[in-house]
Amino acid sequence: MGNWLANDGLSFFVILVWLGINAFLFVHFYMQFLVERWFYSRAILGQALPWARAPAACLNFNCMLILLPVCRNLLSFLRGSIQRCSRSAARQLDRNLTFHKLVAYMIALHTAIHILAHLFNFERFMDAQLDKNDTLQYVLSQIGNGDNRSYLNPIRTKDTNPTYVMFTTIAGLTGVFMTLALILMITSSTEVIRRSYFEVFWFTHHLFVIFFIGLVLHGIGRIVRGQTPTSFQENNPAECEKYYREWGKNGTFCPVPNFAGNPPMTWKWVVGPMFLYLCERVVRFVRSQQKVVVMHPSRTLELQMRMKGFKMEVGQYVFMQCPSISQLEWHPFTLTSAPEEDHFSVHIRIVGDWTEALYKMPLFFFLMAIDGPFGTASEDVFRYEVVMLVGAGIGVTPFASILKSVWYKYVQQNANVFTRKIYFYWLCPETEAFEWFADLLQSLEGQMVEKGLTDFLSCNIYLTRWKESEAAHFTVHHEAENDPITGLKQKTLYGKPNWTTEFNNIAAKHNGAKVGVFLCGPLGLAKTLGKQCRTHSVSGVKFIFNKENF
Repeated sequence: MGNWLANDGLSFFVILVWLGINAFLFVHFYMQFLVERWFYSRAILGQALPWARAPAACLNFNCMLILLPVCRNLLSFLRGSIQRCSRSAARQLDRNLTFHKLVAYMIALHTAIHILAHLFNFERFMDAQLDKNDTLQYVLSQIGNGDNRSYLNPIRTKDTNPTYVMFTTIAGLTGVFMTLALILMITSSTEVIRRSYFEVFWFTHHLFVIFFIGLVLHGIGRIVRGQTPTSFQENNPAECEKYYREWGKNGTFCPVPNFAGNPPMTWKWVVGPMFLYLCERVVRFVRSQQKVVVMHPSRTLELQMRMKGFKMEVGQYVFMQCPSISQLEWHPFTLTSAPEEDHFSVHIRIVGDWTEALYKMPLFFFLMAIDGPFGTASEDVFRYEVVMLVGAGIGVTPFASILKSVWYKYVQQNANVFTRKIYFYWLCPETEAFEWFADLLQSLEGQMVEKGLTDFLSCNIYLTRWKESEAAHFTVHHEAENDPITGLKQKTLYGKPNWTTEFNNIAAKHNGAKVGVFLCGPLGLAKTLGKQCRTHSVSGVKFIFNKENF
């Protein structure tokens, strides 16, 4: 339990608080629409009324939250401020996209409940208008007909239908547009779409603008109406409901009730986050103009950019846009340069249409929009005495920045760094992935040997699609001083790491230490390492898991 609390306890607490607020709002507003003031509304709608209003309150709360996890500049500022007080609290900000998805799922759930309840409501409004039996529902539906008085039933005549009302009222029309926008955003956010058709995900996600406009306007029509406080005092349902046929006639003490809708409240929930997000987009635009030099010795493209008031930390990332390719597409890339360098750089693997187009750009100066940098879990790497860096394929990029910074701190500046040991694991399917990074590792390894720091960095490079039998022709080279593939003194390994063995060995060597485990790689590997961290965090050593999220 202690291991779980160290890695996931605070996240679990945040989720519990969020779920608790949702539950409270749902129950509170459900009960609020069971009071006597809404008796006549429920006489027509029944329990569908509170079932429509309770999720609406939860929607307001979650729509207030949904934009905050994607305000990257705000999160970077908060991360830098919070980590001075609590590293664990700062790590929660690295799970911003996970929380964003959870909030989106909650919005989808409450939207479905809200829509279903209102479908019942409109059917019952229509049935009440068509009722010929002089029932309470029919009498309530006739209030306000022809004299512009306050009404209860938004369907004003029997010569219509719920579909017509849906597309001719503000609430109905905005509800349709919001629902379509939400469906498109959620369906295009699946893992398959994001990885295979990123442009579809990017463009449809900007339908959030339509969603929020509709959200603010949705309640203006005040289509759900209840008895006014003054009318409630004059026509108390407990006393007057059974005399509904005599309402307003001479000699009766029960006047015709008056009804009004609640004033729209959604804007009060979302105006703050909308303003913050607007500021976020303004900051991105102001910072987004840079010129870059393109260098591409292989199918991994390197962009080096001059620093103009640009300050970064190890492991941070930027969003990049090339107007010559697309005016709207922005893509995240990890910085591979070190804070000590006079420029910043990214390495881009050519895997899709956008990166292929960028790869074919001429070798001139051209306009590139840059937004960032933004903080990630890797910023905390030098706060741990022992560090495990695990990169899969191009996922090694944040660790290029870290290892370069190590080189500057130890080799050039002789700086006193808290970190005493780094275990570096790089998992690659084929040898081509080593081309651009091997030079850095060779340089770092050589400098560490010269400085007598050979024990500081342990490199473990795995060719995951190769087996020992397939690499038999390299056996003779293994007697050589350097590895024939990477050029390092540390030999390349084949297959996948035995993580249980690796964690056991590190735990045995560093009793009493707090080990920071940093991953940039696929979800499956994240689950494996997270489980290993919890399993191997015993009384003598604690493994703290951190994962890059974009």
